[in-house]
Amino acid sequence: MAVEHTTNLRVLMFPYLAYGHLTPFLELAKKLSDRSFSIDLCSTPINLNFIKKKIPHKYSCSIQLVEFHLPDLPELPPHYHTTNGLPLHLHSTLYKALVMEKPQFYQILKDQKPDVLVYDIMQPWAARVASSLNIPAIRFCNTSAATCCYFGHFQLKPGTEFPFPSLYLKDYEQEIERHIELEVEEEGERIMLLNSSRAINAKYIDYLSEIGRANILPTGVVIQDLEDAGDMEETELIQWLGKKKEHSTVYVSFGSEYVLTKEEMEEVAHGLELSNVHFIWVVRFPSGEQVVNLEEALPQGFLESIGERGRIVEGWAPQARILKHPSIGAFVSHCGWNSTLESIEFGVPIIALHMNFCSDQPMNARSVVENGVAVEIARDGNGKLHRGYIAETIKEVILGEKIGEDLRRKVNSLGENIRLLREEQMDGVAEVINQLCEKNQSKNAST
Repeated sequence: MAVEHTTNLRVLMFPYLAYGHLTPFLELAKKLSDRSFSIDLCSTPINLNFIKKKIPHKYSCSIQLVEFHLPDLPELPPHYHTTNGLPLHLHSTLYKALVMEKPQFYQILKDQKPDVLVYDIMQPWAARVASSLNIPAIRFCNTSAATCCYFGHFQLKPGTEFPFPSLYLKDYEQEIERHIELEVEEEGERIMLLNSSRAINAKYIDYLSEIGRANILPTGVVIQDLEDAGDMEETELIQWLGKKKEHSTVYVSFGSEYVLTKEEMEEVAHGLELSNVHFIWVVRFPSGEQVVNLEEALPQGFLESIGERGRIVEGWAPQARILKHPSIGAFVSHCGWNSTLESIEFGVPIIALHMNFCSDQPMNARSVVENGVAVEIARDGNGKLHRGYIAETIKEVILGEKIGEDLRRKVNSLGENIRLLREEQMDGVAEVINQLCEKNQSKNAST
C-alpha cells in the first residue's frame, strides 16, 4: 500500500549527465509520482530528448522536464552535453561546464520552488545551492551499497582495516581509489537514497549508515519496467532467441558507454567461439567512427566460424527483453549497477567481466559474487583478458549443471526477496521525504 500524502509535494530531481544515471532517476520519479509527488526532472536538452521517450503517458502530468543549459564551449557542442558518446578526454570538461552553471541552477530552484531537491551524489555542489534557498536536499546514489561502503570506509576511517574481506581490489585495480569519494555533510539532514535493497546487501547499508552518520534509505531497486521499455515487438533477434533451448544462451554486453579495445574484442570473440555456447553479443564503436564492415573489427573468420550459433548486435539491443527470455542462461556483464540489478530482477546469473577499473564495476562484481548469483572471469596478474578463461567460465555456467543450477536458484531467490521488500522500502522513502519537507516548512514558518 503506497503512502498517501495530504499535500502534493514537489520534488526537483537533478541527475548527472549520463544515461546510466538518468534512467534510475526517472524510475525513482515514477515511484514517487505513484505516491502523490509532483516531479521536475532537470537535465540538458539532449538528455531530456532521450528520457522523454521513456515517460509513459500516465506520468505526462506528474513528471515535468526542466531544461538545464551548459555554456557554449568550442570543444563541447550541444550534442556533447551528455556522457553518451562523449570522448574520454572531454569528461572532465563536461563536469567543469556543469559546475560553471551554478547560477543557472540557483535560478531554476528559485523559479520552480520545489519542496525538496533530490540530487546525484556526483554533484554535491547542488545541495549547497539548494541550502542557500532553504530547500532541503537528499542525495541519490546509483551504485551499490558495497561500493559506497568500501570507498566510504577508507575515506571516513583512514588507517583502519576494512571489516568485510569479500570486498577488495586487485593490484591492477588500485587506481580506482582516487576516483570515488563519499562526501559527508557537516550539518543539516544526512539522508541518502540508494538504488538497492536490503535483500542484496543489508550489512553494507548498515555499516555505511554507521560510518557516514547518515540515514541510508534503499529505494527497493528501481529499474525500467519492461512494459515501458518500448522494445516489446517480436524482432528477428527475439525470434532467433526463441528457437534456443531454455538457459542455453549467453547475453554479452559491457554497458552503454564502454568501447572494447582491439585486444579485448579479440579475446572476447575467441572466448565465445571456444565456449561452443549460443550467444548474443552487443558491440559498440567510438562515436563518430564509421566501421565499414563489422567483420573487419572482429578476428578473421570469426563470423563464418560461429555461423548461426551467435548473433552480433551493433550499438543497442533490447536488454531487458533479452534478459527476461527463458533461453538466456547467463549475462556476461561489465557489472554496471543498472545492468546488475536488471539481471537479478529477471533471474539471470551474472558472469562478471568488469572493464572499467576506475569505476564501481569491480566492487559491484565482488558484491554479487558474495551473494552467490555471479562468478567472476579470471584475468592475469596485469588485468589482461584471456580467451581460455572466458570460454571456461561460460561453459561452467551454461553447460555445467551444478554451477549453473546453483546460480539460477540463488538469483531467483534473491530477485523474489527484492520484490517482497520493494513497495515497503519505497513507502519508507516517500515517508522520509514527506517528513523532511514538513519539518522544513515548520522551520521556515517559525522564522
